[in-house]
Amino acid sequence: MFEDVRRNKIKTGFIVSIFILLVTLIIYYIGIAFDLGSVSIVIALAFSIISTALTYYNCDKIVLASCKARPATMEEDKRLIGILDALLISSGLTTKPKLYVVEDAQPNAFATGRNPEHAVICVTTGLLEKLEYYELEGVIAHELSHIKNYDILLSCVISVMVGFIVMITDWLSRSFLWRNLDDDNDSKFGGIMAIIGLFIMILSPIFAKLLQLAVSRRREFLADATAVEFTRNPDGLISALQKIDSDPNELKTASSATSHMFISEPFRKNARTKRKTSWFSTHPSTDDRIEALRNIK
Repeated sequence: MFEDVRRNKIKTGFIVSIFILLVTLIIYYIGIAFDLGSVSIVIALAFSIISTALTYYNCDKIVLASCKARPATMEEDKRLIGILDALLISSGLTTKPKLYVVEDAQPNAFATGRNPEHAVICVTTGLLEKLEYYELEGVIAHELSHIKNYDILLSCVISVMVGFIVMITDWLSRSFLWRNLDDDNDSKFGGIMAIIGLFIMILSPIFAKLLQLAVSRRREFLADATAVEFTRNPDGLISALQKIDSDPNELKTASSATSHMFISEPFRKNARTKRKTSWFSTHPSTDDRIEALRNIK
């Protein structure tokens, strides 16, 4: 487990470095487009470093805001809070994660935060309504495993950075395309920059997918196994995964940038067409996960 934590920290550092490089290049090209000269590289570096720092320290808040999550309360979510309190003892975590709830019919959950001391577990109302006690316990144990293994930092950073890069490259490509259409006096420059913008726009979804796949599917298998260590009850998690997988509702607050964070694929069309794990899956298939859990038994 300690080796897995070390690898996750190395992966996060590598991805943050790539993010700084990409944002620097993008902002640099924007500066060149607006004739800012050599000062463009200074602006680009400052922007990328500041945006990276803000992302690192606020990634959990950004993700929760995108999902429209609310804090869990004792009045409404007493069972959830009780399960987390009981699991903290077996997990060995010294800091209790904050609990949040998303108003959504699909049963699903994710964990986020930059470290176990600043961790968050978020569940949907569908999960609370449709899962029995031991099924819900299995899901929360799974999310606690991600926290203990530092999967949350890598996952959260990827979510925010992917969303940011896609947003900025989309704006960049649109700006250069409009510049090319409207600027008759500089059509050669506009044409070149429009091609660059289009090239970036095409590559950004591919880059986003590769970043999400950096959160190895092995992490889900490991979190499932660790959850069983916490609960001593693989049947609870098996039953929970079956219920989540068979639920027909779409998770409205999920996006392509955050889909890999959830315990199960939130887009039902993708989940149904991938009964077995493929190279481009962000999650192992439910069938493969259940088979692995049964082997533990």
